[in-house]
Amino acid sequence: MTLDPSFMWTAFLSLFKALPTTLMITFVSVICGLFIGTVVALCRIYRIPGLSQLSTAYVTFIRGTPMLMHLLIIYFGLPILIDSLAAKWEWSFTSASIPLIGFVFIAFSITAGAYMSEVVRAGIVAVDRGQIEAAHSIGMTTPQALRRIVLPQALAVSLPNLSNSVIGMLHGSTLAYTISVVEINAQALVVAANNWKYFEAYIAAAVLFWGLTLLIERGSGWLEKRLNAYHRGGVM
Repeated sequence: MTLDPSFMWTAFLSLFKALPTTLMITFVSVICGLFIGTVVALCRIYRIPGLSQLSTAYVTFIRGTPMLMHLLIIYFGLPILIDSLAAKWEWSFTSASIPLIGFVFIAFSITAGAYMSEVVRAGIVAVDRGQIEAAHSIGMTTPQALRRIVLPQALAVSLPNLSNSVIGMLHGSTLAYTISVVEINAQALVVAANNWKYFEAYIAAAVLFWGLTLLIERGSGWLEKRLNAYHRGGVM
């Protein structure tokens, strides 16, 4: 077997067809996961009765099981739940109304939420608690102190780990092909199957993922410098 550089370039260009799907999966899962993770982290930090225990169980289960397992459970389990409720309440909406990528969004958001909750929790804990007490002394409520003082500083502290989570979700998006969602990995498989040149196709996919990872790392580094300059009183 010989390497075919010309086909590698052809495959690389073909992979851009699936790039929007990969980026959409990553973006939606990261944004939803960050929201879920923040809520879960706050429930655990402030030990809200019931929610604290539920949040701990959620994080423990998700972090203790594979990402692919989450996708398959949602893909096979959610339609059973939706269709049973639709039959009981005579809904017109059924699981058939959900696009395949919708299952990916739900499953990966749940996965991202568990991992990001630990990142957010570590960032919040790293902020000096005296700042919250100072905020209370000038009349701020706890939600106001969190929104205006704690969370912005926690974001700056957590940014390196958050960028790692984004990269992890980008790479994890390749699992979407298991339920027939055509992202970069699936597109590489399609291109390779037509020509039986799997090696070249997967090298092209690896290069594309590498480039995307570098962009995330550079963007994270730039944002981290800006946030640190802001918190030191520098000019934005």
